[in-house]
Amino acid sequence: MGRRGGGKRGGDRWRGGKGPRTERPQRADYEEPIKTNERFEEYYDQLGIYEHSEKETFWAALRRELPNSFRFTGSKGHAIPVQKILKERYIPEIESIEYNGAKVEAPTPIPWFPHQLAWQMTTPKHVVRKFAPFKSFQQFLVSETCAGNISRQEIVSMIPPLLMAIKPGMVVLDLCAAPGSKTAQLIEMVHGGEEARIRKVIHDLKQASGREWSPDGEVISEQIEEEKEQGDWSDQGRSTGLVVANDVDYKRAHMLIHQTKRLNSPNLVVTNHDATMYPSIKLPPENRSDTKPVQNRYLKFDRVLADVPCSGDGTSRKNANVWKDWLPGNAIGLFPTQVRILVRALQMTKAGGRVIYSTCSMNPVEDEAVVAAAIERCGGQSKVEILDCKDELPGLVRKQGLKNWNVMDRFGSIHDAWAQVQEDPGKLVEGMFPPKETLPLDRCIRVYPHLQDTGGFFIAVLEKKAEIRAKPESESQRIEPKTSIIAAVDQINARPVNGTATASKLEALDDIAPPQTSEGAESLTAAARQNQEIAPNEEPVSLRKHELDDQADTYMSTKRIKVRDEVDEAAPRGGEDREVHWPPPPGAQLDVSRPEAADLPEPESIDKTVIPASNEPLNQTAEDYKGKRNAGQQPFEEPFKYLTTDHPELRTIYDFYNLSPHFPRDRFMVRNATGNPVKSIYYTSALARDILITNEATGLKFVHCGVKMFVKQDVQKENTCRWRIQTDGLPVVEAWVGEERVVRLRKKSTLKALLVEMFPKVTGDGWKELGEIGERVRGIDLGCCVLRVEKGEGEDAFSERFVLPLWRSLHSLNLMLPKEDRKAMLLRLYNEIIPLQDNSKARFERDKDTPSGNAQNTSSDVNGEEGGGQSSNAKTTDTPHDLQAVLDATSGEEDNMEDVVG
Repeated sequence: MGRRGGGKRGGDRWRGGKGPRTERPQRADYEEPIKTNERFEEYYDQLGIYEHSEKETFWAALRRELPNSFRFTGSKGHAIPVQKILKERYIPEIESIEYNGAKVEAPTPIPWFPHQLAWQMTTPKHVVRKFAPFKSFQQFLVSETCAGNISRQEIVSMIPPLLMAIKPGMVVLDLCAAPGSKTAQLIEMVHGGEEARIRKVIHDLKQASGREWSPDGEVISEQIEEEKEQGDWSDQGRSTGLVVANDVDYKRAHMLIHQTKRLNSPNLVVTNHDATMYPSIKLPPENRSDTKPVQNRYLKFDRVLADVPCSGDGTSRKNANVWKDWLPGNAIGLFPTQVRILVRALQMTKAGGRVIYSTCSMNPVEDEAVVAAAIERCGGQSKVEILDCKDELPGLVRKQGLKNWNVMDRFGSIHDAWAQVQEDPGKLVEGMFPPKETLPLDRCIRVYPHLQDTGGFFIAVLEKKAEIRAKPESESQRIEPKTSIIAAVDQINARPVNGTATASKLEALDDIAPPQTSEGAESLTAAARQNQEIAPNEEPVSLRKHELDDQADTYMSTKRIKVRDEVDEAAPRGGEDREVHWPPPPGAQLDVSRPEAADLPEPESIDKTVIPASNEPLNQTAEDYKGKRNAGQQPFEEPFKYLTTDHPELRTIYDFYNLSPHFPRDRFMVRNATGNPVKSIYYTSALARDILITNEATGLKFVHCGVKMFVKQDVQKENTCRWRIQTDGLPVVEAWVGEERVVRLRKKSTLKALLVEMFPKVTGDGWKELGEIGERVRGIDLGCCVLRVEKGEGEDAFSERFVLPLWRSLHSLNLMLPKEDRKAMLLRLYNEIIPLQDNSKARFERDKDTPSGNAQNTSSDVNGEEGGGQSSNAKTTDTPHDLQAVLDATSGEEDNMEDVVG
């Protein structure tokens, strides 16, 4: 067997490629980072955020390593069985382990997280990874994380979604979403109770019609009773809510897609915009019987999460660089951007809706000051109220928000009030100090590291009381963006030289690199400014954001944003409907029908070098799109094109799967310019469909929407449906598939054989080895099937119900699961690690010397099962090519293995 990493391609890395062998460099000894910073400690010591008696424990906690923490993901019905395995199988094992002569502390549930679905463990990571007695537990964590059933997430980052009070049917916006762990929580909440509702609906339909559409098993009575009171029943039990997740960085937006993919949500839309100037999302006209149709309707959100970029000094337990990089100017520079994001969030929220503002900073300049400044700009407490959440999340130890604080300037001087710095404010503005108006800022939530062994965090829950007319930023509040050189001088000024003196100013620096201005920029609206092309050498300011989950640590450990001026448009004139926003905020390449387009100069006066829209007009050809792939401007995204309900390919699918007429047929779409289903068919919710269709060619940069429902497959027999159900879409459609394409399985031993053995033979007497399903799969037509694993009683029965994709080929049968998912399932259900047996390879080798006809049949069988002749390792995702290495590094194997048909 060849040496890994060897050969002609890479060679031995320490040999320097060609030439004589050299000695391998010695690994440098790890140096513990110095966790001291005089200004950092001075500022918080005098700020009064903790009692004097807590000082030592506060700083000791900040210097300790952060505990491991993780969360069980998915619906409650899906997450509880995995959690049960942890509690019943692994916790007793861990409690018996000793390390360095002492008992190891087992993982414990986080007391304030619902249903004990979040856990933490104080045992250091290196012990869990390398100490032999932890091997089985480590394998469980790794396999379930790869399978998407566990998400490694910092404890404090789980708090904001739980305070949003999301109810069925709500429309939610996550403005600064990447890398996606909070977005995943929001998706789970939007789909809350959906599984129970759909089972109830199908159960009733089954009884009414006598047809076998529904799964067996009892309806979850407890959840059904709860859903009867407040459930989302308007769309046959399907969730009608929506999560719009946004990130300003294109690559991080794709990372967000990767992190949320396992949730298989058709109710997710991902966009790529600057949160300070997030554009309006137009809705289709509303037809009313009593009046004329309302044409200009814009989406408003029930809940908005503004988890903004921040200096991140609350993350010093996992980001040791905070200690050496902390400067008072970090928070000062971020303040205006954070205010703009929060004001924009409040503008887009409906009256009565909630906005959650959160940071991983303990600095009041980024916390209470931002909340106070945003409320002042939005019209005061009659428009925006800070909600008191002291009774929510019982068990969470917290501190009140600050009502008084002082500000440290970039030179390290501390100022108690704005009056002290008015003559020479530098970069300080009045809004960074405590507000003149009395605000209940003590209702904000502060979480400190020493309270429950977490990171530092800040949360404010705001309720929008009425429509707002946001004030423009006053000159005294505005901080102009600077060139990178000028920013560097600020850093030099702020750092001591030789321990005592301050670096002298470079008086001529502004002559060398003056602040960049754009002629006529003041006359342009924010929409026009957003539309201008970003200069190739202009890098957005790099900021640390607390959401650096373990899954994302290998890539993009900082959040990148563009700091721009933003003067808010006038606020609404009437219109209390939650889905109407008037006038809407700026967008990119505005549709002339949008009200804000009236504020733009004539087309001739606008810079023509704009970022092309991600969704082009319908009359463009495939060649037009191909020409834009390498245009060097906005990254290319395939358009979203919806299929007609009577499309021939869809009719084939309806007939083959005997799909229930109660399953929506107007929500299927493809991602290509021609609008034809070439390889994949996606499914979205109704609201997502309306948004994508209505905002086509308006400049909104949609990056992702929809679940991959059907994938085209090579088949070995005529009149066989080439469209197989993709694993992503199976949970959405399986309950509506007719019995003609359903195989039921009830015994653990049968499923175990299918998981271990790939491509078991069906023809001849092979079906007899397939246990209870043998006779059924022998007689079923070729193509994709739904394998329903039903609950039962006894040692060989399952305690939970689930579904898996199954492929019946000419000679064999196979579960359409990647190897990683097979191994995770074997470990979860049987507590065994078993080598997989791939019969396709053995059969191919065995039949090499057979007559050509038989060999072709065998080869066709194998290729047909492995995705139309593609290698099972081929990358077949919709992710841009340059991101593949990033995504592989994040989770190991990409989910493209699910494209393997076997």
